[in-house]
Amino acid sequence: MNPCGPIWDGFNGSYSLPEDEVHVWRTSLDMAASDLAKLRQILSADEQERADRYRFEADRLRCVIGRGYLRLLLGKLLDLPANNLQFEYDEFGKPSLVPRQGLPLQFNVSHSGDLILIAITMACAVGVDVERIRTDLDPDSIAARFFSTNECKVLASLAGAARYEAFFTCWTRKEAYLKGRGIGLSLPLDQFDVSFLPNEEPQLLATRHDPAEARRWRLQALDLSGDYAGALAAPSSIRKLKCWNWHPLLLMDGDLTELT
Repeated sequence: MNPCGPIWDGFNGSYSLPEDEVHVWRTSLDMAASDLAKLRQILSADEQERADRYRFEADRLRCVIGRGYLRLLLGKLLDLPANNLQFEYDEFGKPSLVPRQGLPLQFNVSHSGDLILIAITMACAVGVDVERIRTDLDPDSIAARFFSTNECKVLASLAGAARYEAFFTCWTRKEAYLKGRGIGLSLPLDQFDVSFLPNEEPQLLATRHDPAEARRWRLQALDLSGDYAGALAAPSSIRKLKCWNWHPLLLMDGDLTELT
């Protein structure tokens, strides 16, 4: 996969997803009240109720915008009204489209701070993770609880801002892999190693739970700029990555929603 930057790839109202590509969409919580109301109408009743249960406004926004944009993108690819899409959930709570809706799309959503990422593939598992880089924590103590021995040694070799950036780089790459496999934290984070030194190629270095896994998956750094770390995990069969910034065309009346 190719390095990813903040690219808008000439969106003109048509959208397709080849089988050997993974697409990552990026958006923020900055949204006009009128657009937010449109997104909320797209959600199912249970999704609206779930959003309303959040105590903080930022969490409600992440829920509405993340699921609303996901519905718009999937509806675009399936040529179906976004508000009519139906989801089912596995034992780990990971959502998927019910099979009768057409194309075998796979997707994953992540959010942190002001950013939301949505990754979509055709019939291939995918995982994406974003984290705002914080300095109000002790990366070494957290790493000692969750990271492998080798990863802790690598992290300890860094100092200052580089240590915090490396910690979140490691965390997002590990989370993206787990989310791609769809097993949540049922696989301990210390059972596999990822690379995360500055300018080091992202990769699974060791997968002790299944040595062959390291060859089946690719990791990709997502250049989000600012104070965020991001990573993508996809099968090795995926050859091309496209990154998109959200575009207002995707929320125009009559384009996707066909609200009833």
